[in-house]
Amino acid sequence: MPVTDTDLLRSRGLRVTAPRLAVLDALAGDPHADADTVLRGVRSRMPSVSVQAIYDVLAALTQAGLIRRIEPAGHPARYERRVEDNHHHVVCRGCGAIDDVDCVVGHAPCLVPSSTSGFAVEMAEVTFWGLCPACRTAGD
Repeated sequence: MPVTDTDLLRSRGLRVTAPRLAVLDALAGDPHADADTVLRGVRSRMPSVSVQAIYDVLAALTQAGLIRRIEPAGHPARYERRVEDNHHHVVCRGCGAIDDVDCVVGHAPCLVPSSTSGFAVEMAEVTFWGLCPACRTAGD
């Protein structure tokens, strides 16, 4: 039997609420969405939801490990549901499109730093920058 969003919330000790379910649903349809995009998606189903409620839900889901927050330099924070692995991202310098890139080498953290300064490294975040196919075509 497939795991539902209700099951996921309960498995992390979170109460099942309409805003939490709506945020998870919005992110399922729009990976790498920023908070404003999530808000628009949720408001299409729950017009009265507040901006603060969306930020609170995003924070709770991130803290519970149900979503991941990424912050490409110069861009607003983005959120995604792909949390089961250590993957990276490619960002278009033209339009800001983001896509996933599987781990470059081996398992998490999939990169070995020259020095850890005593830290126990758990994850590596790499952002690849370039132009997406549409922006490359537009530049020709």
